[in-house]
Amino acid sequence: TSIAGLTEHDTLWYLMLAELITLSKPRVARTIAQAVRDGSVAYLLNKPYNFLLYHCSVGFGDSALRLVTNALAGGAVVWLQVGPPPHPQGWPLVLVAVALAWLLDFCVSAMIGLAAFVAEEVYAFEWIYQKLLFILGGLLIPLDFYPAWLQTIAKATPFAYTVYGPARLFVEPTLLRFGTVLLGQLAWLAVLMGVLALFYRQGVARLAINGG
Repeated sequence: TSIAGLTEHDTLWYLMLAELITLSKPRVARTIAQAVRDGSVAYLLNKPYNFLLYHCSVGFGDSALRLVTNALAGGAVVWLQVGPPPHPQGWPLVLVAVALAWLLDFCVSAMIGLAAFVAEEVYAFEWIYQKLLFILGGLLIPLDFYPAWLQTIAKATPFAYTVYGPARLFVEPTLLRFGTVLLGQLAWLAVLMGVLALFYRQGVARLAINGG
């Protein structure tokens, strides 16, 4: 009736939220890469706002609509298959985790987009990142179904806190799990924001060197 503590009901609702996060997240890598390739990044950098925060805000605004639409469609299908979702009492905690997951994804996606300063075409990097989310992030199946050694590796990466953490919290909304997910997300967010800031400074310096 269950595998690794997850029933069929839990697993399908987990997969619904995992897909919801992935399909609704901001698509910033290609947007930033395109701005770098066509030169519009120089125009945007002259504006009185932060380039990265601008793309973060636009991405989150676009994602909000996709989140609602995908949640209604995906939730209706899974509800018909296995019954109602987990208790709504835990949904506020899940929304916090999803928002932080989007920030984690934004940091990685923005770094991929900024790689266009060097590589111009970033599709390959984006493809690799998607596959890491697919396997180590728990998008394919819950990490609980993996062998113990692979679970340990996957849960030590930021990809697990981008997909698995919020989705697993959705089907088991306990304060202990929320605290674990929150601490992991904040820790990785601090690291990735630092790396992103470094990427951004190097990219802007490269733009200045090229006379753009």
